[in-house]
Amino acid sequence: MHSLWIVSGRRPAGPHGAWKRRHEREYLALLAEKPALFAITSLMRFGYNIDFIVPPPRRTGISIEDELEVVRSTPLDRARLEIGRNLDGLGRPSPEVLAILEAPDVTHRLAEALALAWEVLVAPHWDRVNAVLEQEILRRGNRLAMAGWAQAVEEVMPDVRWCADDTCGYLEILDQGENSRYRLGGQGLLLVPSVFAPFALQLEAPWPYTLVYPSPGVAGVWEAEAGRSPGALERLLGRSRAAVLHALSTPGTTTQLVARLDMSLGNVGDHLAVLRDTGLVGRTRSGRSVIYRRTPVGDALVRGDGLEPDPEG
Repeated sequence: MHSLWIVSGRRPAGPHGAWKRRHEREYLALLAEKPALFAITSLMRFGYNIDFIVPPPRRTGISIEDELEVVRSTPLDRARLEIGRNLDGLGRPSPEVLAILEAPDVTHRLAEALALAWEVLVAPHWDRVNAVLEQEILRRGNRLAMAGWAQAVEEVMPDVRWCADDTCGYLEILDQGENSRYRLGGQGLLLVPSVFAPFALQLEAPWPYTLVYPSPGVAGVWEAEAGRSPGALERLLGRSRAAVLHALSTPGTTTQLVARLDMSLGNVGDHLAVLRDTGLVGRTRSGRSVIYRRTPVGDALVRGDGLEPDPEG
């Protein structure tokens, strides 16, 4: 859904510029092919947007098929309530869009349109994207264990604060004025890293309380896909080894690097061993996982410090 915001031009592309340019024509073709997708994009506005087409994930690693089934199974009265609320302030939609939104099978039509958008816009990149999300889930879980709930929440969304009192903790939305406090009431709070979404909060029934935030490391996905003309770092280390060092802009495991770089496990392991021996990469253990990260020397090489030619020879 958030990829549609970007490819449609409703939100700035930011680090997704290369991805947007690649898929803009396909997106326009999808609009012509699937009227329900045009209906979805017609509903986009800054403010309230219908919730049932972006259901919070029930668990880590949920499949797109399971999420789309949640969309399809939304009770019709709930779907009509959210669609009506979304339409407030937008004006009356075109007859073609209205016919879709008022159809008795509207949830199925919208789910089918989202499935097609997923297949064309997101699925070709999913292995790399999912690796970035898995890295962030692992890192955020470690932060929760080491730094505590309050710091972990405030790190991902600076305008939200977790406060504890004698009875129960609550979320406070800064600069929101009245009604800025939300007690979880034992429901818990989902932290959901996203590739395309900006910061967002879901704090309305019947949906679980959810905090969505941009996952670190996304820009590296598109850099890896676009390819790079050989620069000083590539000439020094070789293209593949330099790609591993670039990918470690976000620390990760060997398996995650394999998914991001489309290399074999053996190749990634060999490159990591050389990078460790030369002091460019270090590693730490987190539970059963081994996390690799760049050292300060590795960071300096990626930035290009010391790699530019001397103008005086």
